[in-house]
Amino acid sequence: MSIELGTEAPFFELPGVDGYDHSLDEYGDAKLLVLVQSCNHCPYVQAWEDRLMAIARDHAHEGVRVVALNSNDVSSHPEDSFEQMKARAEKRGFPFDYLFDEDQSLAHALGAEHTPEVFLFDEERKLRYHGAIDDSRDETTVTKSYLRDAIDALLAGDEPPLAQTDAVGCTVKWK
Repeated sequence: MSIELGTEAPFFELPGVDGYDHSLDEYGDAKLLVLVQSCNHCPYVQAWEDRLMAIARDHAHEGVRVVALNSNDVSSHPEDSFEQMKARAEKRGFPFDYLFDEDQSLAHALGAEHTPEVFLFDEERKLRYHGAIDDSRDETTVTKSYLRDAIDALLAGDEPPLAQTDAVGCTVKWK
């Protein structure tokens, strides 16, 4: 069960594919923080990856930080290993931090269930949107851009038009 709207972002300190550890405090100057439960192998993550990269690029100048988290058990899914994460991030040119939650503590704290699954926190680090990136795995049939709409609303000082949607994707691979 994922955390409830209004809940404060859980603290984390995790290694990133860039060779540095990243913590919640590091993103303190961000107007909005988007944590996305992600991984390498999931076809749903792969389908939404370009759109997530575009969101990160489009909103970076507005103080929005996107951070992808991989919490999958690598013993059952070796393609999600830290080394493979580094290779994928380099190959794809991720415009966001990609962090390894090896002990799955952040995934548990968020109550994450799927990949991809979005947790959008406001400037006070309260959860304001949770769910899917948009309404279609197929980019050509997107009719509702949930995450973009929530970001735009929060940046304008408004409430997200939808605060919660169902995340669609693979399940988090628990140990």
